[in-house]
Amino acid sequence: MKSIPTILFFILMLSGVCALADEPASTLESVAAQLDRISKTLEGFNHRLDILEKKIDDGLWFDRLGDVAVIDKVRLYGPPRWKEKSDTAIGAGNPVKFYAYIFFPRDLDTSQKTPLLVFPHGGVHSDFSTYYMHIVRELLAQGYAIVAPEYRGSTGYGRTVYENIDYGGLETEDNHACRAYMIENYDFIDAGRVGMIGWSHGGLIGLMNAFAHPDDYQCVYAGVPVSDLIARLGYLDDEYRALYSAEYHIGQTVTENIEEYKRRSPAWNAEKLQTPLLIHTNTNDEDVNSLEVENLIKALKAEGKEFEYEIFEDVPGGHSFDRLDGRKAKEIRLKIYNFLAKHLSPARPLTDLQQLHTAGYRLPDGS
Repeated sequence: MKSIPTILFFILMLSGVCALADEPASTLESVAAQLDRISKTLEGFNHRLDILEKKIDDGLWFDRLGDVAVIDKVRLYGPPRWKEKSDTAIGAGNPVKFYAYIFFPRDLDTSQKTPLLVFPHGGVHSDFSTYYMHIVRELLAQGYAIVAPEYRGSTGYGRTVYENIDYGGLETEDNHACRAYMIENYDFIDAGRVGMIGWSHGGLIGLMNAFAHPDDYQCVYAGVPVSDLIARLGYLDDEYRALYSAEYHIGQTVTENIEEYKRRSPAWNAEKLQTPLLIHTNTNDEDVNSLEVENLIKALKAEGKEFEYEIFEDVPGGHSFDRLDGRKAKEIRLKIYNFLAKHLSPARPLTDLQQLHTAGYRLPDGS
């Protein structure tokens, strides 16, 4: 669905086409320049709307999760930008700043060591919203501490953060910086029980962290993970491809720099896997085609890697099949939680669907 500013822009543009048809070229060039300025203004307005939406959703986190969680939001930093507009500009080479959510179980016993989950959100440009609320409740009920990074490229923080994107690159290190922050600042976090869980692009981030920092994660769950950017950009449209070839991002197409796209793709880095891994995909996924994930699975097998995976057949929900609120999605999440528990030993692992439902969903008595 087009945003309101974009719709208004096209209305304004179309309304002037007839009137401009007989104007001299100089006039048309002047109007074109004005329309370009209007377009940029409206794009900025879209970022302002994202900021407003983020502030509203931040309030919803406390409203919908405050009964079971201690919630915080912290400002951290990762490596400098992958490439600067100017290497000599003021601030060039400075670390990239970003926010991260922190969730602790409200009844956490801080005298005991606690396992940690790093939970990156999905999307090329997206954010950690209350879309994940039930899953966070389910994880907290098991005794996990959670850090959810709003890494470079996330929405809700304005154009600069949006254009800091480094999809498949240094955003991996933003997420890893959150692990370090939690261990350095909370002495009850167990550095030997840290996992990563993520879907879609969050799954890619989990995989790339496992490849880059194999000793720092005891397990990774990658749900419907973006796995092969070269294949992906072959089956998606030009609007999606433009997100990568934008000057502030890679700045080149796959054809122009195939090695850079390989560097950012899990399927082309499969030889690096050492961390226990679970992968899920769904054959009717309308976003990350299951064949893309199967490329990753085949690559891992070709490298002789040990890992777990499951290819689900046409489960309702497509890309979101295991993040919905129905019984089937909960059954699949229970499999994920069993995998995590095997490697991270939370205090109260969920063992059946009734436990999961009670943990994740408010009951009529208010509990």
